[in-house]
Amino acid sequence: MESNSAAYGVSLAGTGFDLIKFIKQPQTIIRFLSWVFAIVVFASITAEGYVNSSSEIQAKCVFNRNEGACHYGVGIGVIAFLACIAFLLADVFLPSMSNAQERKYIVMADLGFSGAWTFLWFVCFCLMADQWSKTQDTSGIPTDAVHAVIAFSFFSIGSWGALSYFALVRFRHGVDDVTQNYVDPPVDPTSPYPTTYTPPTYPSFQNTGQDLFHQPPFVPNPDPTGQSSYQPPVY
Repeated sequence: MESNSAAYGVSLAGTGFDLIKFIKQPQTIIRFLSWVFAIVVFASITAEGYVNSSSEIQAKCVFNRNEGACHYGVGIGVIAFLACIAFLLADVFLPSMSNAQERKYIVMADLGFSGAWTFLWFVCFCLMADQWSKTQDTSGIPTDAVHAVIAFSFFSIGSWGALSYFALVRFRHGVDDVTQNYVDPPVDPTSPYPTTYTPPTYPSFQNTGQDLFHQPPFVPNPDPTGQSSYQPPVY
């Protein structure tokens, strides 16, 4: 449905973009922080998350030599980094959308993704902390990078949780606006038909022919001479 109201928590469609107001929005600030946290996590793992001992040629993951832990952290971080950019651009173009249905889809995507990544960052934090606690040989491992990965994974839980909350508030605000703005059309109780309905008219039936249904059955035709040709026999 087309709507020019402030549906789904954004300003009126067609209004100019206010950069200062956009930057000061809590959702924009938290999304930018989530973007930074994601960079720290996957960059720290990529740059300093693999080391090799003096007896090994191939570098191993610093988190208990678990390659899956490092791959998980890099994957979650890279996807979160790209998603933050995509949703920031969506927040920029959302006020210019006049179609409330398109706004709804974007807000629902934001809500679903933010909720999912809140959970995935929680899994990442638990995995990294557990694997690091099981790491026995820490010689040659850059502990600052390890601590940064664990800490910013934990920070990402809070930031993406806040983004989920803001997306939920925006979604509920949009649903309430659509519900309140809908008004049933007035109905005239004195009119037997809708205002746009016109009863059809039919032409009157005119019987121009002879009514054949009132003629008595089995009536012999009268003799035009008035005499009957029948004569009784003579005995």
